[in-house]
Amino acid sequence: MWIEKDNSLKKKFKFKNFSEAFAFMTRVALIAEKMDHHPNWTNVYNELEITLNTHSAGDIVTEKDKKLAKEIDKLS
Repeated sequence: MWIEKDNSLKKKFKFKNFSEAFAFMTRVALIAEKMDHHPNWTNVYNELEITLNTHSAGDIVTEKDKKLAKEIDKLS
């Protein structure tokens, strides 16, 4: 579930191992590139945290973030 906090949408993901986490990140990267909207994220081994907000709109949550979040959810 995405949580809206501090002008961002945030979600944590946990995978079986690093390879699965990295593969997921690669799929997200391809979608983000097509949408020209790139996430902030951190990855440690099998855990990934994604943070979305729109920098060009003053670092707030916009429709672009909500659309990207929906696309990411389709992958998980």
